[in-house]
Amino acid sequence: MAVPGCGGGSGESKRVTVALDFTPNAAHAGIYQAIADRRDRAHGVQLVVRQPSASTDSLKLLASGRADLAVVDIHDLGLARQQGQDLVGVGALVQEPLAAVIAQGKIARPRELVGKRVGVTGLPSDNAVLRAVVEGDGGHYSKVRRVTIGFTAVPSLATGKVDAVTAFWNVEGVALRARGVRTSEFRVTDYGAPRYPELVLVARRAELTKDRARIRNALAALEDGTREATANPAEALAAIQKASGAPRKLVLAELTAIRPALSPPIRLQPASLAGWARFDTRFGILSRPPDVARAFDTTVAP
Repeated sequence: MAVPGCGGGSGESKRVTVALDFTPNAAHAGIYQAIADRRDRAHGVQLVVRQPSASTDSLKLLASGRADLAVVDIHDLGLARQQGQDLVGVGALVQEPLAAVIAQGKIARPRELVGKRVGVTGLPSDNAVLRAVVEGDGGHYSKVRRVTIGFTAVPSLATGKVDAVTAFWNVEGVALRARGVRTSEFRVTDYGAPRYPELVLVARRAELTKDRARIRNALAALEDGTREATANPAEALAAIQKASGAPRKLVLAELTAIRPALSPPIRLQPASLAGWARFDTRFGILSRPPDVARAFDTTVAP
């Protein structure tokens, strides 16, 4: 009953594998909505999602050729390129930073973290976010006691193991509130960081050169899916809940929180990318200023 060649009738839809950066959550609403609504087939592609496991991540799947597109933290893209990987950002999954310092509710402002224990994952970007937030409030970053906790932000803060954590406000921040934990949320954009796209869609340059049309059609499908997800969140909720298995109430809270960051869908904005480059260089995530024009192709998305 399925008709092949929905993208114009000239053959079967071309498969495009998309590797996620994290377990399915509301940030991926546009991806799952595009599949659920068959927006991908309308553009002549078949989107297939690969979820990360304990032994791999989206960049590794992309580099090995097991994915055509990968959802990547923009800081990780910068680091990968600095290490010599010829990867190209072609789209923005979200349009603003998702990073924050989330503290116990009794801590009213970031400067109060001086002398306190703050949990970090161990990723370079965590230190940059913590420094930007603390210094943006006039505090002394060097006097903050950093503790490496890996990816245990929610239980570490909920049990009082640490006084604050670096985390994503759209996932861990929502999960903590769902648990009834009283928190203070300090988003990096409130303390001097520019508005850059935290999660970007990345392709290998060789693949982009060889089959640009296929990548472009995949981005068109994701744009349609994201626009539908923001316009009809109830429908998007069902697709994400099915993929993640998370409780409906939690997924709804995540989607409500991140919905404004999903627009405009997929488009990369040069001014935002330039701001990201300055931020990552200033706070030491990257050792030298990135070549933004080489790291991103803003003309792929239709």
